[in-house]
Amino acid sequence: MRLFKLLVIGIAFALTGCASGIKHKDMVASIPTMQPDAGRVYFYRSASMLGAAVQPSIKLDGATVGDSKPGGFFYVDRAAGDHEVMCTTEVDKKLTFTLENGEVKYVKTSVLPGLLIGRVIPELVSAEEAQKELPDLSFTGADGVQESDGKVAVKKSIARAAAK
Repeated sequence: MRLFKLLVIGIAFALTGCASGIKHKDMVASIPTMQPDAGRVYFYRSASMLGAAVQPSIKLDGATVGDSKPGGFFYVDRAAGDHEVMCTTEVDKKLTFTLENGEVKYVKTSVLPGLLIGRVIPELVSAEEAQKELPDLSFTGADGVQESDGKVAVKKSIARAAAK
């Protein structure tokens, strides 16, 4: 009986690290179109339990835009130009890219073993690869994530509306 309780507690602990919420496939039709003078960056992480407790903030150009959560995704719109993504655990891992007007980029975060804790690595992936993984991932965008021009980029109210 004691082993069963420990197993249940372990499973519950493991599941708390995963993203929950509306799935991409259920809200894709309600995602707003981007402005013509901006590009979009999707951030996502597969639902693997490897390193599930490691969920650092994701920074874009020095500003926190979300967290790297297993099974989660979010997006932000940004002006065209050069951008830098950074995830920090025991070390900073950076990715730089150029975004064009109307372009969509996909940044996948993955956990690799580290000295003390896992390291979250951001990498650009193709639209084809991202589109295979996104449908079953949960929206983790937060209310009030601000764009550099003051506009709200993602809101959970969008997800709630899509769920109705």
